Amino acid sequence: MEYRLLGRSGLKVSVITMGTMTFGRAKDGVLGSVDTAEAKRQIDQCIDAGVNLIDTADVYAHGASEEIVGEALGKKRPDVLIATKVRFPMGKGPNDQGLSRHYIIAECERSLKRLGTDWIDLYQVHQWDGQTPLEETMEALDRLIQQGKVRYIGCSNYSGWHIMKAMGVARADGRQPFVSQQIHYTLQAREAEYELVPVSIDQGLGILAFSPLHGGFLSGKYRRGQPWPQGTRFDNPQNTEPWPVELEKLYATIDLLDEVARAHNVTVSQAALNYLLRKPAVNSLIVGLRTATQLEENLQATDWLMTAEEVCRLDKMTEPKRRYPYYIYDPAVDFSPKT
Repeated sequence: MEYRLLGRSGLKVSVITMGTMTFGRAKDGVLGSVDTAEAKRQIDQCIDAGVNLIDTADVYAHGASEEIVGEALGKKRPDVLIATKVRFPMGKGPNDQGLSRHYIIAECERSLKRLGTDWIDLYQVHQWDGQTPLEETMEALDRLIQQGKVRYIGCSNYSGWHIMKAMGVARADGRQPFVSQQIHYTLQAREAEYELVPVSIDQGLGILAFSPLHGGFLSGKYRRGQPWPQGTRFDNPQNTEPWPVELEKLYATIDLLDEVARAHNVTVSQAALNYLLRKPAVNSLIVGLRTATQLEENLQATDWLMTAEEVCRLDKMTEPKRRYPYYIYDPAVDFSPKT
């Protein structure tokens, strides 16, 4: 297993992170399905393969995911890093959500209890809160670090200006800034390259990419002219939320991934994951797992190296249309005067 420093911190994380959104049972009964026994099997398999980061959130199955992670880890807690999140409602009261000092500190205590641990390695704000002053949010997070309950902090689902404002506030007050951001970034959805990847490079933030297979669309199961596989989250072309896709672009991308995969004797999903690990600032890919076979396949995505030429071909195939003002900074566009 390869390990990379998380942003500008000294913390080393495996390039594959274990995602636990499927732990517990969600209200809709779709995402949540993994019980404690199956979670323990998956966690043991990940640890044996060298994975040292497990990602969860308080809101996953309304706390059940954190509880299952804690129970499944047991005495192996010191062997892994735990990342969790705070922001979304966990109660019906007016202060049972957001990024206020009140909610962050109270919810951190509850997460620690559910996880059965004395500390959280990476505590992430799950989404922007426009009602709470950033000074209050960053002070609360810094206080948890000073108390030893949290070791590093990060953000998720922020825009570029949200990140810069938060980093500026933290540094101006002498507080700990974010070391990472967790974002949706895939070969099929490269919008993060507008702002989020550049700000990560500039500010030294590590990228934790969730849903790197675009909700399974880049697994190789979905092919042109073939029925979509039954029993998956997206068993027909109309049911693609929250991961909308342009079908023709998707099929063309999979065709090229398949060509690259065959050249390296790997699978389409392994090629998609390997591509993303070649992108700047990406530290780790958060993979959700349903079967032991899927887990083993994803873990093997790091055992080889895609060539620069193959990366360029995939870049060209999936490049998003640049909007103003981003196209001005595109090095591929020549703005020099024509004589």
